[in-house]
Amino acid sequence: MKTWSDRAQAYRESPTHREGSDLDLLVEWCEPAVGVKALDVATGGGHVARRLRGRGCEVVSLDPSPGMQADVLARAEDIPFEDGSFDVVVSRIAPHHFGDIRAAIAEMARVSNRLVVIEDTLFSSERHEAAERLRDPTHVRNYTEDEWRGFLSEAGLEVEHVESFEKTHALEDWLARTGCEGEEAERVRELLADRMTPDRAAWTDKKIVIRARKSLS
Repeated sequence: MKTWSDRAQAYRESPTHREGSDLDLLVEWCEPAVGVKALDVATGGGHVARRLRGRGCEVVSLDPSPGMQADVLARAEDIPFEDGSFDVVVSRIAPHHFGDIRAAIAEMARVSNRLVVIEDTLFSSERHEAAERLRDPTHVRNYTEDEWRGFLSEAGLEVEHVESFEKTHALEDWLARTGCEGEEAERVRELLADRMTPDRAAWTDKKIVIRARKSLS
């Protein structure tokens, strides 16, 4: 996890992670209020946790990388809390790094007594996946909306709301956050050619925000 600890400050400062209408919606879908207990899984730069605390929630942040300075050091697949410990469990722009996505979603569902809210990048093409892995070897996979619905259903959750957002990423900043340069960076540019803005200074992807509720059955 040293790789992610080394990247911590860059992710705390990243505009993609720090702000946006997608983040605003994610926070609202957590139904924040004074006393709501929330778990922020793979908190990264802590942007979700900070916003929820600002709304009065009692937030515990969790991340496997010490540099992210989370409250609890643990993987999403091994959440060290009892069943139903939180009103809402949330994870933003992180699940594509989870080694076992089904185990992680099952754990998030297990420790929630009400809601699970997730945002991540939508799968678009194998070219995009190859670019993501080359730029960042810790990338596992992006998933389609249908796959997300399946994961959540398997974990005993009922999907209530889904929305997608197009995000634009400044290319050089995006490459620099993971130290991708030289021939590898050039190959990433080639793989993302169909997603580039006209000036080739940025590229776009889509994020999915999805809210699911713990099934009562």
